[in-house]
Amino acid sequence: MKNKFAKRLSSDGCSEADKVIAMIMKLTEMPEVISFAGGLPDGELFPIEEMKKVTQKLLDEDGHNALQYSSTHGIKELREIIAEQIMAEAGVDITADNIMITCGSQQALEFSGRIFLDEGDVVICESPSYLGAITAFQAYGPKFVEVKMDNEGMVMEELEEALKNNPNAKFIYTVPDFQNPTGITLPVERRKKMVELAQKYDVLILEDNPYRNLIFEGDRLPAIKSFDTDDRVIYHGTFSKVFCPGLRIGWVCTSKEFLDQYLLVKQSVDLQTNTMSQKETALYMKMYDLKENVNKIAAVYRRRRDLMLKTIQEEFPSNCSFTHPNGGLFLWVTLPENLDASDVLKKAMEMRVGFVPGIAFYPNGNCRNNFRLNFSSMKDDQIVEGIKRLGEVLKSYQ
Repeated sequence: MKNKFAKRLSSDGCSEADKVIAMIMKLTEMPEVISFAGGLPDGELFPIEEMKKVTQKLLDEDGHNALQYSSTHGIKELREIIAEQIMAEAGVDITADNIMITCGSQQALEFSGRIFLDEGDVVICESPSYLGAITAFQAYGPKFVEVKMDNEGMVMEELEEALKNNPNAKFIYTVPDFQNPTGITLPVERRKKMVELAQKYDVLILEDNPYRNLIFEGDRLPAIKSFDTDDRVIYHGTFSKVFCPGLRIGWVCTSKEFLDQYLLVKQSVDLQTNTMSQKETALYMKMYDLKENVNKIAAVYRRRRDLMLKTIQEEFPSNCSFTHPNGGLFLWVTLPENLDASDVLKKAMEMRVGFVPGIAFYPNGNCRNNFRLNFSSMKDDQIVEGIKRLGEVLKSYQ
């Protein structure tokens, strides 16, 4: 049969990222493997007993509505909770009318690409950047301009240079808190500067913030959107990393002008986000203290981060460097420039341990000597054993 696929799906072959993902999927199917490749929360920390009570109460008292269609916007009660509790705590003064509920924040990313990008448009992003955003945007054929990061996130001088050289850029994409993949957090002054630059060069900012509440020490920083004075920052949020990802509840927070476009796209794609999931999330927030659950999760992840860092320091060669994230799910390892992390992964697979090579996080594929490790989903003994195995692999290159 003649190829009927859309041109945007056509390819001359698998990309490097596709090959990496296929390798990771193969790895996860192998027995006794220790995989630091995923980005999953620990399912044992989900509030199972509480959700049993929430679901039963919901079905008993509001079952007919919970199992019915609902609005494309999302149920108002949940949008009000997000506006008045989550966004207000991030320093963002908005109402429920500025929020649309999505099927996780990944859907918000896809919608943003669909709404703003035409083929050849410029997306300015961190280098490295979140793989899920790269793939969501790539479907619309943009050009990615990567901006160098240091240990405090995107370098503002480099960002301004990118904006000068690309005056028609559509948006800056950033994960400011405990960034995926590096775990780095953007300081307040750089957040303010990013907004100033966006205003100066008349470009939008997509603030993708799934990890903000998973902080291990200190105070949460205000969202980039809290410094937004002219509605150019579009905020993507989610409950997936701090609650129950299977419910698939995320949101877009933006101006009414932009939100109207998101609503049109949402209506055409899936009409609405699951009513039951929305009502369960809202009722949980009324019956229980989400912050208490988040603090419990963060305490576990902090311990696992500490254990992973300690074991890396003991087991990895001294010519490897790594980030020290203050929250989130990931840390980032940089190898000597002569090493290719994809080659290292092949050896690591023989030792039944896995990670994600860094090339998958560079949309232009221009860096190969780093990799991402996840510390949230592995138990303590798996972290120690897995890092020891990786240490052996890395030492074999010396």
